[in-house]
Amino acid sequence: MSILESGIKNAKNVVNYIFGKDSILQLGSLLHDLRDDRTSYAIYFIDKYFEKNPELLKNLHISDIDLVSYIDTEHEPKTNDIDLLLSKLQQAEKDSPFALIGIGGGSTLDITKAISNLLTNEGKAEDYQGWDLVKNPGIFKIGIPTLSGTGAEATRTCVMTNPKNGLKLGMNSDYTVFDQLILDSNMTATVPRDQYFYTGMDAYIHCIESLAGSYRNAIGDAFSDQTLKLCREVFQGSDMKNDQNREKLMVASYLGGCAIATSYVGVVHPFSAGLSVVLGIHHCLANCIVMSVMGEFYPKETEEFMRFADVQKIKLPRGICQNLSQDQYEKLYQSTVIHEKPLSNALGEGFKEILTPAKVVEIFKRM
Repeated sequence: MSILESGIKNAKNVVNYIFGKDSILQLGSLLHDLRDDRTSYAIYFIDKYFEKNPELLKNLHISDIDLVSYIDTEHEPKTNDIDLLLSKLQQAEKDSPFALIGIGGGSTLDITKAISNLLTNEGKAEDYQGWDLVKNPGIFKIGIPTLSGTGAEATRTCVMTNPKNGLKLGMNSDYTVFDQLILDSNMTATVPRDQYFYTGMDAYIHCIESLAGSYRNAIGDAFSDQTLKLCREVFQGSDMKNDQNREKLMVASYLGGCAIATSYVGVVHPFSAGLSVVLGIHHCLANCIVMSVMGEFYPKETEEFMRFADVQKIKLPRGICQNLSQDQYEKLYQSTVIHEKPLSNALGEGFKEILTPAKVVEIFKRM
């Protein structure tokens, strides 16, 4: 397969990051340096998990003037969710913070990036779904991931679903990139094993899709190669969640995000988007369900993925697309093939000749 230009000419990575156990303790000093005066306030978007599990956040020293918003991540972000959150900030006259801090998994980090953009760009979230539509720099934002794998901490996008058209798409913009990261592997210690695996596999899947695609570059390939090396070290071992492996996976997540920022995904992510849009399945679990039936597109990688799941004793849901209505199958097809860039990357511009409606439905029925 010939390697084609990705079209990404001027890539941007996160400017600053702090890495290491207990590095979250440095957040206070970072905010102190940014805070102009006693009236300056920050806004924290924190995964709701920590509302009843505050032990990891007790050392943040949140100021009384700051605003804390706990994010319910039971469902992945929708454009109207973002608009409602923005409206609440505006009504509370809390729409001019000096910094936003996102603490959580990919959904919480994406919400933080989206709100940062919308606080300085008029309109609704759906207005900026696409490439380079954000015109003004957002509010300074700090990302602190509590899950490893999505790469949301590193990418130039924040993904959300538009309920009106069923399109799952991000605000792809250099302005979406975090200004500062704190990568503290202690933050992933309490993640349930299944969720840890599903999310970690997102990094793996990003990179196998990128390396199998047509639109690539040497830097993206290098990020992908190292990400896969780390993922294999983590998931081939007997204890994927020990201290060393949690550090490795946090690095893999960041590097995988950098990789996909300079290339494209492939067949897995469009099918995964279909599961999320139509059946409401969370992105990382959806990826894993799709990956389990990708043998005709990624034979060696699918075999390796299933071996990881076996070693880690992870059992994936089965039969989720059996006995759906014709309307649901049609929606699954439409919400998959709408992702032209990744499918062209994987299968060429004539991808619809391969992924006919009957073929797409047949693949979903195997899940």
